[in-house]
Amino acid sequence: MQPDAASARAQVLLAAVCFGTSGTAQALGPGGAPTSVGAVRIVVGALLLWLIARALGSSGRMAPAGLAWLAGVGVAAYQLAFFAAVDQTGVAVGTVVAIGSGPAAAGLLSRIVNGEPLTSRWAAATGLACAGIVLLGAGGGSASVDPAGVALAVVAGLGYASYTVLAKRMIDGGAAPERVMSAAFGRGAILLLPVPLVAGLGWLGSPEGVALALYLGAVPTALAYFLFARGLRSLSAGETATLTLAEPLTAVLLGALVLGERPGAVAIAGAALVLAGLLVLAAPRGRGAPRAVVVAEAQG
Repeated sequence: MQPDAASARAQVLLAAVCFGTSGTAQALGPGGAPTSVGAVRIVVGALLLWLIARALGSSGRMAPAGLAWLAGVGVAAYQLAFFAAVDQTGVAVGTVVAIGSGPAAAGLLSRIVNGEPLTSRWAAATGLACAGIVLLGAGGGSASVDPAGVALAVVAGLGYASYTVLAKRMIDGGAAPERVMSAAFGRGAILLLPVPLVAGLGWLGSPEGVALALYLGAVPTALAYFLFARGLRSLSAGETATLTLAEPLTAVLLGALVLGERPGAVAIAGAALVLAGLLVLAAPRGRGAPRAVVVAEAQG
């Protein structure tokens, strides 16, 4: 393990906690259209990520334009679907389903995009996560579990998986992590620019709306992705995946403590299965075992 491993663990853990606050922040905001909120978040975050990359003067290759545009599509899809899912089915359920479906999608995309093998570990994790998603859709107690919201969360997981796999490919090709994040989110922002014009920007007319836009762009976007990219360089993918489990745990905790969401017993069992699937992916693997799924699953 590298000498700065402890610092890297702290960076990834803090990034995951930042990721997990986005749904609650949106729920506490002034009530703008979720698609508009998500789009503005990416525009603000992309600008900040560009400034970070410029300030650091990152060495390494530039991110390939074609892959960066594809990653940008994934970024845009994730944001639109995630915020719509949170609006329909609640922070806890929406976040856990989005994050829980991501690894399964990442495994398939890694096979297609990077030619990485599908392992028995990936199959077991996928089965657990899918079973958990079914239970989450079946019951949520006083939490509002909506089948359409669950479906949107799965779409968000697909978007997350796509830009994660593509970002990993660009970094492995020699592009600096900060440049990759800036390129992907910059293109995602361009794709999302028309969304708030259609969905409306009235929510930005209040101090609360401006504060929400700045918070979402700065903390769970720019700061979180910067910390994650930096920490990932000094940690194994499996350990990084374990640390990022703090994201859905943070979302569930905030949903219960701040928003008063109370998932029922069936939904809690579903969440446990989703997290168990993630733990299967994150568990230590034998020497020489394939890295594909966990590498692809590392947060994005």
